[in-house]
Amino acid sequence: MAPSLTVKKILSREDLEKAFSIRVRVFVLEQGVPREIELDEDDRIASHFLARIDGRAVGTARVVVRQRQAKIGRMAVLGRYRGKGAGKELLRRAITEARKKGAKRIFLHAQLPVVGFYQKMGFHCVGPVFWEAGIRHRKMVLVAEVERKRRLRAAGL
Repeated sequence: MAPSLTVKKILSREDLEKAFSIRVRVFVLEQGVPREIELDEDDRIASHFLARIDGRAVGTARVVVRQRQAKIGRMAVLGRYRGKGAGKELLRRAITEARKKGAKRIFLHAQLPVVGFYQKMGFHCVGPVFWEAGIRHRKMVLVAEVERKRRLRAAGL
């Protein structure tokens, strides 16, 4: 039987604590990001999401919207659950939330090893590689469907 994957917007303090715990495990313990910059002021204004596989909290993401621009961030999936669809569904839900909140531009800061994942989900790189929390990143922007089709035609695809 295939595992059951759900992603829901966080509405309770208990689920928010689960999301923070996942972020600490992935970013602070696994990747060495300082705890004091991982949990920040944007957590108060963000929409947060929690992914569960067979009822277990395994991933999280957040969306912060300012001036019709949405930043998707703090995407984290526990190591043993990566590659099972939680990241894709978290990203889809985050994009939907950003659009519901009126965002005209959706962007994120991707760690270099996962740039390909975001490209497959419709994002493209803008600007140079930069360091954030001691990790190399690229800024990525969601390409509108019309722009994506235009670029595919221009590339002869």
